[in-house]
Amino acid sequence: MSFGVPGKMMDGKDESHNLEDLRKQLEETKRQLEDERERRRSAENLSPGGSLSDSDNRSQMRSSVDSGMEVAPINEADVTLRRLVQRIAMILQAEKIAIMFYDREKGELIGIPPAYGIDDEHLKIFRIRATHGISGKVFREGEPAIFHDTAADPRTNEDPFGLLHVQNGITVPLVIEKRDEENRVIDRTTIGVLHAFNKRHGEDFNDEDVRLLERMARNVGSIIANLQMYREVVEEREELLQTFESLAAGLILVSPEGRLSQMNASAREIFGTDQEAIGKNYRDVIRNEAIEKIFLANQRGEDTPKAEIHVHVRGSDRIYEVQSAQVRNEEGRDLGLVAIFNDITEMKNIDKMKSNFVAMASHELRTPLTAIKGFSSTLLEGIDEDVYSKEDQREFLGIVVQECDRLRRLIDDLLNTSRIEAGESLTPNYSRFELLPLLEKAVMVQQQASSRHKVLLKVHNELPEMIIGDQDKLDQILTNLLNNAIKYSPNGGDVIVHAKLEGSDVLIGVQDQGLGIPKEHLSKVFERFHRVNNEDNRKIYGTGLGLYLVKHLVEKVHMGQIWAESEVGVGSTFFVRLPKDLDIEKAKAQPD
Repeated sequence: MSFGVPGKMMDGKDESHNLEDLRKQLEETKRQLEDERERRRSAENLSPGGSLSDSDNRSQMRSSVDSGMEVAPINEADVTLRRLVQRIAMILQAEKIAIMFYDREKGELIGIPPAYGIDDEHLKIFRIRATHGISGKVFREGEPAIFHDTAADPRTNEDPFGLLHVQNGITVPLVIEKRDEENRVIDRTTIGVLHAFNKRHGEDFNDEDVRLLERMARNVGSIIANLQMYREVVEEREELLQTFESLAAGLILVSPEGRLSQMNASAREIFGTDQEAIGKNYRDVIRNEAIEKIFLANQRGEDTPKAEIHVHVRGSDRIYEVQSAQVRNEEGRDLGLVAIFNDITEMKNIDKMKSNFVAMASHELRTPLTAIKGFSSTLLEGIDEDVYSKEDQREFLGIVVQECDRLRRLIDDLLNTSRIEAGESLTPNYSRFELLPLLEKAVMVQQQASSRHKVLLKVHNELPEMIIGDQDKLDQILTNLLNNAIKYSPNGGDVIVHAKLEGSDVLIGVQDQGLGIPKEHLSKVFERFHRVNNEDNRKIYGTGLGLYLVKHLVEKVHMGQIWAESEVGVGSTFFVRLPKDLDIEKAKAQPD
């Protein structure tokens, strides 16, 4: 008996060829059977749950992040998802696997990694509106779809399948299931779609493939949801850390074991440490007995009131108000304690300066009023009896007028300071005027006011004939500086006004041979209410507002600079630098 084409005898070569074909068919059948077994085993091994519990995952993840522990599952989840995508491709015999995630802000389904058989460049542009194509339909309706020929299927016309050379495929929704404690589904949310493209060996996808892909999509959705949740928690933590870091107040978090779990930049500066302090025991870093007592009281569960502590920071003593409290989670578990350090040094200094100002202002007001009342009463008593001569009366009235002027200056200083503090500018009146006559007038007036001092003007080079500025306010600047020079030179001596041209600026210096200013006060003499209190000048009264007003008139009105140089026991020089050609429009545009 022979096998072959009817009418022909089969030779040895043909028989050998047929045997080879049968062997190949047998090998292919074995491979298909093995693939089918592997597919079923994989499907059985994949957890059908793959869903989110009510709040355990989020709670655990937040707890880990908030406690400063490194959360490891992110890398493991990425690897697991990548392996799962590869396994899906193997089980379904698909050439390409793509995940599309729904972007709420853009209203689009966007290709995200990991993918299988698709490079990153194509994945970046693999997107479609959630209202279009078969991808959008599956996403909106939550039902899977199978397509055998993208060229002939009208449902796929709008999808960007041409980018990936898709011929056939399956699209299933990516769904997150939220379950209760009894594992019952209480909520379902569609977050995207999962594609499998191009069945290998020229075959078509079938309903069994659809069911397998749906089942595996639950696992993909669960992993993506957990990754998304993790990233959200990490982003929240980063935002919180950035907020902590940018706080002007110092903030410290201490674990229940007494270790520093967080310390922002302000706190690190207060205690002179760096990021390496994190994880150390707070006693080894802070080294402050008062703070340690507060923290120990908090750890015992005691409520502590606000406390003030003194810390030496950057070469100066600072005062901080400390507020601290124990922190517990919703279950009442101890999470440690938090402490906030607010720098109240300036506030304390202002309170002190205001108290001093009230005392000084009271004296400043009382002194001229006493003189005015005394000399006025004296004149009234002697009017009828002609007790006092015309010269005596003129002298008494002159003193009354001087003390009235002194009161007026004090009131003007207070009003001007109030306007500056309220953000209201001292309205300037700009003009072009002669500088030298103004300097000569200021020197002459002050010379007449003091018989114990010699007030001089020294011009070191040729000054500009005219300058631009507010003539009255420049006169006020010079008068104030000269008054101070005379007042703080109780033993007399020379008071010299230096003037010279430096480039496009005029430099004016008022030099005295008085008490001098200690170095630690040089940077503060222009602050409101600030006065140097020592044995030598304690009887020299003033409100501490003059130089504050001068600084405003120099910098804000004339766009200039003012500073002081001094040596205790030798004297002081106050320098004013002004532009000779002031840009009036620019000066008016300055904020108050």
